[in-house]
Amino acid sequence: MSTLGWYLGRAGAMSPSEAAWRVRRLGADLFGAGEPRERADVTVLTDANRDWAALAQAFRDGVDRPVLLNESRAERIAETHQVDVAALLSEAEKLLRGERTYFGYGTVTLSAPVDWNFDPISGNHWPTIAAKRINHRAAQSDPKWIWELNRLQHLPVLAQAWLFTGDTRFADAAFDELDTWLDQNPVGMGVAWRGAFEAGIRAMSVAIAMQGLRHAPSFTTERYRRVVRMLDASARYCWSARSLYSSANNHLVGEIAGLLVVHLLFPELDAPNRLAPRAFRLLSQEADRQILPDGAGAEQSVAYQMFTAELLATVVALVRLRGDRVPSPLTDALERNAGFLANLLGADESVPAYGDDDDGFALRLGVEPKRTLRDHLAIVAASTGSRAAGVQTLTSAWLAASSEPSGRETGRGTDIASAVDGFYAADGGLAVLRSDRRRLTMDVGPLGYLSIAAHGHADALAITLSEHGRDLIVDPGTSSYYGKPAWRNADRGTRAHATVCVDDVDQSVIGGPFYWRSHAKTTVHAVDVGRGIVDAEHDGYRRLDDAVVHRRWVIAPPDQDTVAVVDLLDGCAEHDVAVSWPLHPTLDMEPTEHGHLAKIGGTPVLRLSYAATTPLPWQEIRGNAETNLGWHSDRLESRQPAWLVGLQGRATLPLAVLTLLQTSNTNTITEPRIVLDGQFLFVSWLEERVRREWVIERTAGGAVLGVHPSPAANQGNTK
Repeated sequence: MSTLGWYLGRAGAMSPSEAAWRVRRLGADLFGAGEPRERADVTVLTDANRDWAALAQAFRDGVDRPVLLNESRAERIAETHQVDVAALLSEAEKLLRGERTYFGYGTVTLSAPVDWNFDPISGNHWPTIAAKRINHRAAQSDPKWIWELNRLQHLPVLAQAWLFTGDTRFADAAFDELDTWLDQNPVGMGVAWRGAFEAGIRAMSVAIAMQGLRHAPSFTTERYRRVVRMLDASARYCWSARSLYSSANNHLVGEIAGLLVVHLLFPELDAPNRLAPRAFRLLSQEADRQILPDGAGAEQSVAYQMFTAELLATVVALVRLRGDRVPSPLTDALERNAGFLANLLGADESVPAYGDDDDGFALRLGVEPKRTLRDHLAIVAASTGSRAAGVQTLTSAWLAASSEPSGRETGRGTDIASAVDGFYAADGGLAVLRSDRRRLTMDVGPLGYLSIAAHGHADALAITLSEHGRDLIVDPGTSSYYGKPAWRNADRGTRAHATVCVDDVDQSVIGGPFYWRSHAKTTVHAVDVGRGIVDAEHDGYRRLDDAVVHRRWVIAPPDQDTVAVVDLLDGCAEHDVAVSWPLHPTLDMEPTEHGHLAKIGGTPVLRLSYAATTPLPWQEIRGNAETNLGWHSDRLESRQPAWLVGLQGRATLPLAVLTLLQTSNTNTITEPRIVLDGQFLFVSWLEERVRREWVIERTAGGAVLGVHPSPAANQGNTK
């Protein structure tokens, strides 16, 4: 998409008040009023009479501020987390050698000193000009890589290595890199300052790293002064350029969290101190908005929900360490978040993924390449004082100090024992149906958050399926943001998800890499967790010349191995229809008489059987580089081939399609059949010579009647 097209489309997603606000901000930028900039020392500090040497000493002594990283806690953590500490020290040695690995890109070795504006992956050198003049969307380089480098999230790793070992190499390297970063990235100059969000995330890591390094021999008053002045500019920028209106998603939380971390650790700074009350109120408001009443994330992304919650958790932990009362909306949001996410997991279950995932960390105190949901639950438990935890990491071990002085009990890492049998998160729009071994999720929620729905996927009514912790039907993941636009469009498009695509167009209309022009809206007719029934539809295809409505019933009784998925497409004309089932990349596939059989290591794990009121050809796609279908990604900027199976063909609507998903026994299913007769749908099949039947009444929500199973010999001709 052209730059002009992006701006025109983006403007279309704005309300009149937002458009007016952005015009005012643009005017301020033109006159330099909105740019981040350093201020004179006399205006930076709350007390202009304090000298920097005295301030540096107060910082060393931890006076009037919370202390997270210190020697005594490091000693305890080194005793109780020997494996994690060894991994961190190994990573710190790599950092000393200049090795960096971000996303799915290969490992690179940076120059010494580091050139903070050079991307060795693409060979691009980002210009050192005013940040507002850099168009990162049009660059011949992935801005995510250079931003990741400039978040400086490796500095807390070096700070911990110094605390764990007392080896000055780690502290010296951290300060040397801070020196060169400050030299090469004056406030407001270069791609590192392209947006307040990046400044906020970076400020958190630098502030916390500085605290861990405060007793190192290489800590000097001048270094302290330079860093603090940069953090002051960052905090003010986070407020003045904060993301509002349609952009007020996790970016706003990151900006305000960055401001508050700077305020908490550097209370001597005047502007953050004055802004803090308003910032706490705004963060509390956003916690209520972005963690919904049922605990789901408003952005329709598990990864961004964890990211947002960990931004909140970092602030909460520091407020607790300071001895202050934490605003209840923050802890309430974290508890809601943890409850929802814990209910997605059983003792051995995998994490169901949906929406975008950019592998982002709010604060990196460990060296794990990707945050897991179990890691996250322990972090939240550590920050709030809850004893219901997941798997402890170094991050949760440090944050636990905010709730337990010993740091030994809270969030110690007792894994999830069990989850609820099933549940329906009506605010987030997720239904979870379980048997004793099977978990099925169905997306019945909105496309995403706010008018741009930046991190949502066009996956209305999509399902995921796992059994015994093994993923079977999955979300395709997020293989790219900026690096490969075609990959991004495919991954978030309807065709790649476990739902129905009509005429090869998405349910919602893409407007750009991080916004949607129009949103499919879902209507939930019924969710009966006890019976295992979900009934919902969406209107995304009403925009076609022949308006089409897609309605889906999922029938997954907890006591049965076979799930019936019934799709009804209401319309009048002929359309191309694709019913897709993306399989996990570990699964092999072979055709069967009535569909497909998925195997792992030669062992059948999932049988898919199909029927339709108009016969449709089967589809089998794997690793298609032209259409970008048949891929799966678990890391940004990487992907691997995976089977996309199902049905695809042309049919005159209305059309009803039956897909049977049989796990566990995967016995042969024969005679799958679906009949559309007026307001009724009749579904039947033979399973181990027993006929199973369902009758669905379209006029009532969730009106699914099961006919008592009977031996096939007692039935008449079903053909």
